[in-house]
Amino acid sequence: MLADQILYEDNHLIAINKLAGQIVQGDKTGDVPLVDLLKEFIKERDHKPGNVFCGTIHRLDRPVSGVVVFAKTSKALSRMNELVKGRDFHKTYHAVVKDMPPQMQGHLEDYLVRNEKLNKSFVTRNGSQPGAKLASLDYHLLATSSGGYHLLEIELHTGRHHQIRCQLAHMGCPIKGDLKYGAPRSNPDASISLHSYKLTFEHPVKHESVTIIAPDPWSGMFE
Repeated sequence: MLADQILYEDNHLIAINKLAGQIVQGDKTGDVPLVDLLKEFIKERDHKPGNVFCGTIHRLDRPVSGVVVFAKTSKALSRMNELVKGRDFHKTYHAVVKDMPPQMQGHLEDYLVRNEKLNKSFVTRNGSQPGAKLASLDYHLLATSSGGYHLLEIELHTGRHHQIRCQLAHMGCPIKGDLKYGAPRSNPDASISLHSYKLTFEHPVKHESVTIIAPDPWSGMFE
């Protein structure tokens, strides 16, 4: 199955179209994470006798689908981590919401506070509150379905915990299926309708622009 999920691969990087429900790194559930599945897949496919290196560069929440990039060498991992820290790792998401946003496009800036116990982020008006971090994104409306759902494209400028989920909900547009942030019902497969659609960055070794796109899983809704 992993072979069908590969979106991009060279000697330094491998990008996967993560399915909703897969975890990127190990968690308390004990389920096998995508990074370990990839190591085993590469080891068997390439007939590697020793351990396979596969480094996690960034993460997606378990119910979210879309592009995730892993490093195949420690050198690539180090350089990609610097890109992420320097915000030279550009993320575009697509989200399906039931409620029409207040504007066709807009810029959202909020201070978020993470509650570890609830595994949830909250918007706070007090930017000086302990743990508060500035969250910034742009959105615009791409399409509306015959069923009344709206497809938003989101350019993420910061990488806060549950940022898109929290900020869209605070705007009055919880993501379809996202019970934690106010959606009225869950999706049948326990996913939420948030998808990492596109990543753009400079290749850590070749120093050329790379754009990786994962097609929307719900594109048929908006045809």
